[in-house]
Amino acid sequence: MQMAPNTRVVKPLTASAQDYLKVIYDLTESRKPASTTALAERLGIAPASVTGMVQKLASATPALVSYRRHQGVTLTAAGRRGALEVIRHHRLLETWLVQALGYSWDQVHDEAEKLEHVISEDFERRVAAILGQPERDPHGEPIPNAELVMPADTSVSLSSLQSGQEAVVRRVHAQDPALLRHVKALGLMPGARVKALDRSRFDQVMQLQVQGRKQAFALGAAVTSQVFVEIVPSAP
Repeated sequence: MQMAPNTRVVKPLTASAQDYLKVIYDLTESRKPASTTALAERLGIAPASVTGMVQKLASATPALVSYRRHQGVTLTAAGRRGALEVIRHHRLLETWLVQALGYSWDQVHDEAEKLEHVISEDFERRVAAILGQPERDPHGEPIPNAELVMPADTSVSLSSLQSGQEAVVRRVHAQDPALLRHVKALGLMPGARVKALDRSRFDQVMQLQVQGRKQAFALGAAVTSQVFVEIVPSAP
């Protein structure tokens, strides 16, 4: 029987399994396997518990991850679809909370974490429709579409800017409310244009100017590694 284009092919997953898939997706965006140590740190769980859960995900039908001891974890095609579905839920919910309920961008993560596991596909479709099928969430993160395809994103870390380069902020990859408030106070919201004035080759501290603001400021890697930008080509 032919499957309808929008039919989800991942069986219902537990909230715990969804959390694992989402974190593995994030850790493997660089195309490198995720270590169980990194998973344990991100999830706040003992390494032995992580190993047990990873083995369970690997033995599921269909398998959700590929795991080889000491070589890390990667998502299978089914696992990737499962991760993208919960990421879609999360980012749509964050957008809805900001646009419809008046939450600020530093308040939405924990609320979306609770709701992402329980909303139905019908609820998801209705939220997406009322929001106008958004492609990015309030932090600028791309939202997987209804077919669970992640939109292309070519942004690079702000920390990669060289002295004199200009860029436009595209997304902020952070969950910590205090960090998000700090980033907002600096004016590093999606759409802001910035210029790297100088960069220390010893400690990676960057002198940055945000367009429309008189005062330049220094930023360390704790912030620049979480802000992603699109570099503006220099004039010939």
